[in-house]
Amino acid sequence: MKVTVIIPAYNRADFLEYSITSLLRQRDVVDLDLLVVDDGSTDETPQLMGRLMAEEPALRYLRQENGGVAKARNCGLDNLLPETELVTFLDSDDISPLGRFAADLPLFDEDPTLDITYGRLLYVERLDRDALEPAADARSVDIRGIQLACIIIRRSFLERVGHFDEEFVQAEDTDFLLRVFESAPNYKITDTSCVYYLRHPGNITKRIDEGRRFFMRALHKSVLRRKADPSIKSVGAIFENQNPERLEFY
Repeated sequence: MKVTVIIPAYNRADFLEYSITSLLRQRDVVDLDLLVVDDGSTDETPQLMGRLMAEEPALRYLRQENGGVAKARNCGLDNLLPETELVTFLDSDDISPLGRFAADLPLFDEDPTLDITYGRLLYVERLDRDALEPAADARSVDIRGIQLACIIIRRSFLERVGHFDEEFVQAEDTDFLLRVFESAPNYKITDTSCVYYLRHPGNITKRIDEGRRFFMRALHKSVLRRKADPSIKSVGAIFENQNPERLEFY
């Protein structure tokens, strides 16, 4: 099955090649289509992508005026290949662990009615870029959190959920995932390590007050949807509590 990975990027030339390489090394188990959506970068991202695409036919590159990560992800959704059957995401400063696809993709073959798999993520403070693994002495926290790289979603179900809400500057992933699980998918929760989420000073989530505001907006919109339509059930205990004591380096 063709899997499209949507990678939004904004001024991440220093990280992006590593993210892409972490996906390409898994081509032996997955038919990959990597779609990088450049949200108006002013760094060397266009030049980097020109070089990488000359070497790798699985890579596609789209560029838009700066409009935010939600708009970039929607651009990716609007440009899926006709043959794409499954969709997932990776941020341009994160790493896809080796074995991520080998673990979860067979579940879709085993159950043709399966809409979604959802796994785990590892917060990590430092990466070994040569090995594309957490640095040996880096602190890390393994949780099942809110992270789009943890989901693989069947395209037919994705079309029922719709696009990202472009009003969200942050927590667009929270809003999207709440809508996904409110839509009553046939889903499988896995213990697969789906992403190494690198913590660094440039993370947008470092803007904590803004993040909390948009997170609460996502929760409020979920409440309003369920109030308007009582048939919509609340999302169960899928996401783990991110205890600040566990994320001391966060």
